This record gives sequence, C-alpha cells and structure tokens, in this order.
Amino acid sequence: MRLLVVCLGNICRSPVAEGVLRARIAASTLAGQIELDSAGTGDWHVGQPPDRRATANAAEHGVDISGLRARQLAADDYRRFDWLLCADRANLRDVQARAPRGSRAQTALLLDWVGIEDDGEVPDPYTGGPAQFEHVFQLLDRTADGAISRLRREYRL
Repeated sequence: MRLLVVCLGNICRSPVAEGVLRARIAASTLAGQIELDSAGTGDWHVGQPPDRRATANAAEHGVDISGLRARQLAADDYRRFDWLLCADRANLRDVQARAPRGSRAQTALLLDWVGIEDDGEVPDPYTGGPAQFEHVFQLLDRTADGAISRLRREYRL
C-alpha cells in the first residue's frame, strides 16, 4: 500500500502528516508494509526542509521531520501511489485536475479517508503561530490512528 499526503507547499501539513504516520506505522504491525511520502501542489519550496515551526512542534511530540525535503507533486505519483490524500479541498481539486491519462491513484481528503471528518480539512498553519501548529499536529496525530485502523481493516494488513 502506497500513500502520498498532499498539501500546498509541502512544508507544514503534509510533512507533519508524513512524520506522524511514519512513526505510528513503524511502531505497529504495519511496519514495512506501507510506503509513505508527501508532496505539495506548488513549487515554491522544492528542496527546502519543513517550516521551522512545524519541525519544532513535531519534535516537541517526539516526531523528527527535519530530514524531509519539500517536493512538488509529479505525474509519476499518480501511477506510483494507491492514494493521494489531500489536506484540503483546494488541494484535492488541484490534484484531481492534474491527473494524467492512465492514473491509477485514487484521491480523497485526508480527514475523510481516515474517518475523522466527512469533507473535513486540515487548516494551513503557515500564517499562524504556535497554537495553530499545535492544533494541526493534534489533528494529524488523530489522523494517524484513523489511518492505521483503516489500513488494518480494509487491506487486512
């Protein structure tokens, strides 16, 4: 099973989601069975590490995302991944609009896919402060639990 988490710039929401999911999956019976990555729909931050506030907040919770680097969603991602899981509706629309012919990946809102909130969005903390980054971390932490439950249930992993 291959999952790609997508947000706008790949420096806040999606790298935190990737980091939390990686940590939870590594500590579960799913270890070694899930391929996970993150990307952004925009190219502004390609090659850069996650936002320092996201990195610091994740580290406060024992999740190290400092080694991740931003990348932009690529045409190959639509063939390589099973699911493209988007942080918000704007990202979902962009991901769906860019789908190349012959795409195999399915698309969904991340919170909807894990069963936390139908049509729910992960808010972008980029223009906010520590409280917004903490809120996003807590939401993505719950998301990781939902993802593990779904993967175990639906894919018998």
